[in-house]
Amino acid sequence: MVKQILKETEDRMHKAVEVVRQELIKIRTGKATTALLEGIKVEYYGSVMPLQQVANIAVVDLHALSITPWDKSAIDAIQKAVLSANIGLNPVKDADNIRVPIPPLNEERRRELVKLTKKFGEDGKIAIRNIRRDAIEHLKKSEKAEHFSEDDRKKAEIEVQKMTDKMIKDIDNHLAMKEKEIMEV
Repeated sequence: MVKQILKETEDRMHKAVEVVRQELIKIRTGKATTALLEGIKVEYYGSVMPLQQVANIAVVDLHALSITPWDKSAIDAIQKAVLSANIGLNPVKDADNIRVPIPPLNEERRRELVKLTKKFGEDGKIAIRNIRRDAIEHLKKSEKAEHFSEDDRKKAEIEVQKMTDKMIKDIDNHLAMKEKEIMEV
């Protein structure tokens, strides 16, 4: 019973860290990355599809992305979708593909992005702490139902705290790397 609770707790904590990591990937750092265009939906022949399903996205250089649609008639729809995604990018038609220049960030914008990364990190840490609280409550209820001893519960609580510390450290590491990446000119 204790092992099952610990395993579930660890899985939930890993998911919380992964959510933070995914949110940090989406933050624009002034460098071209295909992750900037993830989540953009394109209206294509009456249905809404992810951009990756209607085009190939590639990094041209440090400050530009290229979108090459599988079907050339989708160029206008793709350009409209990128513009309406409201991510601060202005796609430009270039023959059979779309070029997306990535403008450099100014100092003020960099600071705003660092604040945003810290907010995502804090949200992730709160989620981890909530998972820890839930696990400890679950352990206490299970002990009362006499599934295991008080010593086993206390050992499990120490294990949960170690997991919590490790996951919070992981989030801090992701934040530090992203902050360094954002502030890099």
